[in-house]
Amino acid sequence: RVRIPLPVSNILWEHCIRLANRTLVEGYANVKKCSNEGRALMQLDFQQFLMKLEKLTDIRPIPDKEFVETYIKAYYLTENDMERWIKEHREYSTKQLTNLVNVCLGSHINKKTRQKLLAAIDDIDRPKR
Repeated sequence: RVRIPLPVSNILWEHCIRLANRTLVEGYANVKKCSNEGRALMQLDFQQFLMKLEKLTDIRPIPDKEFVETYIKAYYLTENDMERWIKEHREYSTKQLTNLVNVCLGSHINKKTRQKLLAAIDDIDRPKR
């Protein structure tokens, strides 16, 4: 057995947690359809994950917790708020933003607004190319 010093253990936990949270957002971005109940379940699942994580490690704050919570809450934004949110949250990939808009189509975003939001995402992505 090899004892891992606490600072090293904390760094390993931090990286694992960050990767898990990034993977959760990527998984949410792969959803094809999602009802309000489904979005509520996403929030509940993430809260359960956080509770279990807090029992396993003393790392506070949880790395990238806001990254996941912000993405889940974005499903509930109105059309106007979503456009502003997309422009303000460049930490998400184009794929994640695009899927967010596509999943919201029909629930509270119409096709015309969808096109406008997708154009806003494309404008953000354009300087990267």
